[in-house]
Amino acid sequence: MSGDSVIEVRDLTYRYGERPALAGVSFEVRGGERVGLLGPNGSGKSTLFRILSTLIQPQGGQASVAGVSVRERPADVRRKLGVVFQSPALDRQLTVRENLRHHGHLFGLRGALLDARIEEGLHRAGLADRAADRVGALSGGQQRRVDLARAMLHEPPVLLLDEPGTGLDPVARRGLGDQLRAIQSQRAVTILLTTHILDEAERCDRLVLLDRGCVIDAGTPEALKREIAGDCIVVRTADPDSAAREIGERLGLTATPVDETLRIEAPRGHEWIGRIIELLGPRLESVTVSRPTLEDVFIHRTGHRLAAEVGAA
Repeated sequence: MSGDSVIEVRDLTYRYGERPALAGVSFEVRGGERVGLLGPNGSGKSTLFRILSTLIQPQGGQASVAGVSVRERPADVRRKLGVVFQSPALDRQLTVRENLRHHGHLFGLRGALLDARIEEGLHRAGLADRAADRVGALSGGQQRRVDLARAMLHEPPVLLLDEPGTGLDPVARRGLGDQLRAIQSQRAVTILLTTHILDEAERCDRLVLLDRGCVIDAGTPEALKREIAGDCIVVRTADPDSAAREIGERLGLTATPVDETLRIEAPRGHEWIGRIIELLGPRLESVTVSRPTLEDVFIHRTGHRLAAEVGAA
C-alpha cells in the first residue's frame, strides 16, 4: 500500500445470497486525487459505495478511509467523509439556506462558524442569489450543487459521490464538475465517485473499471484509451455473423460482435472503410470510424457495453 493513500481497499468481498457483488476488489486513492469507479449497473459500484460510506459492513477483506477501518471504527470514518447520494439529501420544502443550516447543526456546527461555512458553500455552488428559494424550485443540477455544499459544510478530507451526474444534462454535469474541481484544488480534498457516464469519467484523474464485482483495469483516462492500438470501426449489417467471417477471411481483420454491431480495432481505421464497403456492398447498413473512447476500452476488456444491465449492485 502507498504511504500517501487516503482510501485503501483490499480483497473486498460482498454477496447478495448466492450472487457475488464484490469478488476480491482492491485499489487505492491517493491524497488529493479524483478517482472514478466506472462500470455498468451490476458491476459492484453501489455496493462498494455503501461499504465505504459505512452503510453496510464488508463480508470479507479490508477497507479504510484516512487510515481508519470502515469495519472497526465506522463512526470515526463518518466524521472524515462528505457523502453525496444519487438522490439529494435535502428537504424540498425548506430554502437553500435553511437546508444548509439544518445539516450544519447535524454536523455540530453553530453560530458564526456555521454562518461562514454556509456563505462559502453558497458562493462555491454559485447559488448565493438563490439562498432564500425553496430547494423544490431549483433545477436538478442546482439541487445537486446544494447537496455538494451540504456535504462539505464540516470540511471533510474525503468526498464520496454516488453517480453524481445521473439525471443531469451535459451543461449541469459540467457545472458540477467545475464545482468539484474547485473543491479539489482549493481544499486538497480526495474525491471518489461512481459513474457510468463517459464525460464525467473523463474528468477524473484516474479510473478504476469494474465489471461483475471485479476490477478489470485501472489508470488515467488517456492511458486506458492508449491500450487500444489504433482506431475503432463499427459495422452495422443485417447478417453480422457472415460479415464477420468475410471480414476475417478477406481483410484479415478481427470483427467482434457487440449487441447488433461488429467492432474492429485497427491502425489507420479510415483506410479500411472503402474496403469494407466494397466487400459487404448492399448488405452494409453503416460503417463508422473513431478514436478509442472509454466505452471502447470497456468493450475491449469485457465484450459488452457500459450500459449493459446485469442486475443491481
